[in-house]
Amino acid sequence: MRQPIVALFIVALAGCGVDTATTAATGASIKKQEVEEGKRTQERAQQKIDQMQEQMQQRAQQAGGER
Repeated sequence: MRQPIVALFIVALAGCGVDTATTAATGASIKKQEVEEGKRTQERAQQKIDQMQEQMQQRAQQAGGER
């Protein structure tokens, strides 16, 4: 009688471990996506900064040529 109860308890604990592992894997996947999106946002921002610097240099050259 005692063995089936122990077996059921072990199976229940094993199920909790699987659930925890799945939750951790899902959390890691979400964090990875967040990091990748952050990198893309940083790249877009850097491109905009580079474009603005180029425009400022062009304007400075045009202003210098007009004198």
